[in-house]
Amino acid sequence: MAKTSEPTVIKKYANRRLYNTGTSTYVTLEDLAVMVKGEEDFIVYDAKTGDDITRSVLTQIIFEQEGKGQNLLPVTFLRQLIRFYGDSMQGLVPSFLEYSMTSLTKEQEKLRAQMSEAFGATAFEAIEDQVKRNTEMFERAMKMFMPFPTGDTSGGGTSSAPKPKTETADLDDMKRQLTEMQAKIDALSDKS
Repeated sequence: MAKTSEPTVIKKYANRRLYNTGTSTYVTLEDLAVMVKGEEDFIVYDAKTGDDITRSVLTQIIFEQEGKGQNLLPVTFLRQLIRFYGDSMQGLVPSFLEYSMTSLTKEQEKLRAQMSEAFGATAFEAIEDQVKRNTEMFERAMKMFMPFPTGDTSGGGTSSAPKPKTETADLDDMKRQLTEMQAKIDALSDKS
């Protein structure tokens, strides 16, 4: 349905069913959540009394989202919010929360870019570092299995005495690294 300047009217019946008068279909709270995310404005009226119950339906959508494990509201925030009911500051809270959410919405793209920049670069560097180490280890392993040393341009195909010591040292180093990795894996599996 195309966005209009007038909000869509949703009627809630006694059987808890929600009826979208704009599309002439029954909808669910999930459908209303999709409408909110799509910035489609709506008002919910109680079909019997005609009362505006939009606030309670939106609260119900939040409750369902939180129940699905999509926790957005910290427990401390919820406790503080409950404490404001009946308090002399109650009248200021809605304006403050609305202002805060509007500011967050305006700044969300800048925040996303900063988060990506901060964590994306670090993650990329860590991955790049790991790839380099894996490549070095792979090259060392390949040298052990090659019958002739690489880079030997003499054409003689013979190797001098120090090379077996280097290959032995590489093999010992790889065994040591393998043992360390196995110990780390064992330690991680013990924690689980």
